[in-house]
Amino acid sequence: MKNFKVWMAQIRAPFLILSVFLVLIGIALSIKYHSQLSYDFSYFHAILLVLGVVSAHISVNLFNEHSDYFTQIDFKTKRTPFSGGSGMMVSGQSNPASVLIVAVTTLLISIAIGIYFSILSHWIILVFAILGSISIVFYTNFLARYMLGELFAGLALGTLVVLGTYISMNASPGMSLKSMFPSEVIWLSIPAGILTSLLLLINEFPDVEADKAGGRKHLVIRLGIKGAAWVYAAGMFTSFAIILVLPLLGLSSYWIYLALFPLPLAIKASLTAIKDGGNYSKIVPALGANVITVLSFDLLVAIAIFIEVF
Repeated sequence: MKNFKVWMAQIRAPFLILSVFLVLIGIALSIKYHSQLSYDFSYFHAILLVLGVVSAHISVNLFNEHSDYFTQIDFKTKRTPFSGGSGMMVSGQSNPASVLIVAVTTLLISIAIGIYFSILSHWIILVFAILGSISIVFYTNFLARYMLGELFAGLALGTLVVLGTYISMNASPGMSLKSMFPSEVIWLSIPAGILTSLLLLINEFPDVEADKAGGRKHLVIRLGIKGAAWVYAAGMFTSFAIILVLPLLGLSSYWIYLALFPLPLAIKASLTAIKDGGNYSKIVPALGANVITVLSFDLLVAIAIFIEVF
C-alpha cells in the first residue's frame, strides 16, 4: 500500500484526469461530426485513446521527476499541492532507476497506441505521436531551457489530444487533411491547448528560483513573474473569448457557454498572479483555482457537445 501511494504521488495521479477530459472533448466532437452514414461507435477505441493519452501524461511526469532529481531542482523547490513534484526520490521512498523504467514503458505504450491509430485512421496521427514523444523526452532537458516548454505542453497535452482523438475516432486513411477538420473542432482545440500551457505556466511561479538554479529558462524566468502573469491573464482571456464568440459566429451551439462557468475563478487566478505572483502564501490558492478552472472548462466543453448531440 505504501509503494502504491508513492507511485500515485510520482505520476501525479489526481491531475491525470486532465487527459481524460481532453479525450472526452475529441470523442464528443467525433460523434457530432461522424463521417459515416451509420456511425458504429467503438468503446474499445475510446478506452484505448484514454489509455494512450494517460500513459503519455504519466511518462512526461516521470521524466520530469527523474530530471529534476539529478539537476537538484527537487532538493530546492518549494512544493505545493499543485507544483514542485512529488519529492519521493528526494525522501528516499523511490529510486531513479525505477522511475526511468516506468517513464520509458509508459512512453512506449503511448507510441504503440499512436502507431495503431495512424494505421487504422490516418497517417497524421503518427506525426502527432512523434511531436508528443519529443515533448515528453525533451521537455525538461531542452524545451524548458529555451522557453518552449509551455508551448509544447499545450500542443502535446491539449490541442493535439483533441485533434488526435477526433481523427482517431472519425477519420479514414484516404481522407485529405483539408476535409478532415470542421471549423468547430479546430477552434475548440485551441483553448484546450492554451489552458494546458497556462496550467504549467502558473505552476512555475513558486519554483522560479529552484528552476533557475537547475538551468531552466522558461517563460517565468525570462519574462519575470509580473510579465509571465500578464501572459497568463491574456491566455485566460483568449480561451474564454473563443468560447464566447463561437456561437455568435454559428460555429458552435449556445450549449458551449457552459464552459464559461469557471470564468470567475479564472479572473481570480489572473488577478492574483498579476498582483501577488511572487507571494508564496497568496499564489498557492491561485494555483488551486487555476486547476479547477482548467479541468472544469475542459469537462464542460465535452458535456456541452454531448448535450447537443444527444
